[in-house]
Amino acid sequence: MDRRDFLSAMGAAALLGAVARPAGAEDVVRMRDLYNKDLSFSDYAKAMDGKRVTLQGFMAPPLKAESNFFVLTKRPMAVCPFCETSAEWPDDIVAIYSKRTVEVVPFNVRIVSRGVLELGDHRDEETGFVSRVRIVDASYERT
Repeated sequence: MDRRDFLSAMGAAALLGAVARPAGAEDVVRMRDLYNKDLSFSDYAKAMDGKRVTLQGFMAPPLKAESNFFVLTKRPMAVCPFCETSAEWPDDIVAIYSKRTVEVVPFNVRIVSRGVLELGDHRDEETGFVSRVRIVDASYERT
């Protein structure tokens, strides 16, 4: 098999994977799909606000022990990405508010989180952490 045949086969496999999805398979929201280039919320994010979504990423080290929330990051981070105001909120993190006390997962282990998407500025009463995007009523697990 030469390079051209290999690339064609890979493209066909990717296409089949996109078309022939198993029943009940869910789309994973990409963090970059939540924002426009000017960091305003995308039409997709606005349409998904209040709906259940699934995101993949990495758990940043929690702000405090025995918390019910953590920050999901696009890339592994050994330190938590603090934000002073919502104006400084990066487009590659999402606050995750769990249904239970967070059991810390090592920062370099990929996890998947499912819950209800919430958009708009929010300050956590307990920690003062400011978020623009959150997943509430969330569950999470290693992938």
